[in-house]
Amino acid sequence: QDNMLDFVFAVDDAVTWHMMNLVKNRSHYSFLKVFGPKQISSVQSYGAGIYYNTLVPCNGRMIKYGVISTDTLIDDLLHWKTLYVAGRLQKPVKILTQNENSKLQAALVSNLKSAVTAAFLMLPESFSEEDLYMQIAGLSYSGDFRMVIGEDRSKVQNIVKPNVPHFQKLYSNILQDCPQVVYKHHLGRLEASGIDKSPEGQFAQLIALPRTLQQKITSLVDPPGKNRDVEEILMQVAHDPDCGFVVHQGISGIVRSSSIVQSAKTILTAG
Repeated sequence: QDNMLDFVFAVDDAVTWHMMNLVKNRSHYSFLKVFGPKQISSVQSYGAGIYYNTLVPCNGRMIKYGVISTDTLIDDLLHWKTLYVAGRLQKPVKILTQNENSKLQAALVSNLKSAVTAAFLMLPESFSEEDLYMQIAGLSYSGDFRMVIGEDRSKVQNIVKPNVPHFQKLYSNILQDCPQVVYKHHLGRLEASGIDKSPEGQFAQLIALPRTLQQKITSLVDPPGKNRDVEEILMQVAHDPDCGFVVHQGISGIVRSSSIVQSAKTILTAG
């Protein structure tokens, strides 16, 4: 097991959390520890709102852990502001422990629904279950400048192929509620019975997308200064044969900006 284990902790109060962690695990932090918990929390709030301690030895293995405030996490899950942690949570992860935060519970489900909606817009009319999971798993890599073209597809395949049962478990409830999708239980697979590619169908999906993505799509299609309303522009995109590509471009824009800031921060936080 030489893969680094990657943890994310969602904490309600980042300053207090870092204060206590600095007392217990000072060596986990880079030189930023000298600035104290308040400064560390303000570094945390930049970019994707997550602070990473990397290369931490733990039980004979190397781990890294990110700290994100619960509110920032909920915001990303609902609105895809950076897709940094929301993108990870669209793939199977192990949730070790979770308190009864109903807002967070609802946001986790909302993020999965949004991932399915975006994937439907980017896929052809009919596709296999694996195609769907490939599309979903690839969302958070679109536009990540660290992903070299070509490495992209195989990396996504390596996530999906060994984990199809985990993806099924994650998405089965949502897919069972989708009229466009038929779940053939006896075959243990899902078949899209024709995603609605009519302008009306695509408009309904575009309107359901997270707010930041709608804004990105709007700014791609609408030259500045025109100031048309979002619904009008989404209706125009719904009629566009390249609708799926526009959605992809919008997602790339979100991922690109957050991955650049996050990588710059890693230089500081990993020392």
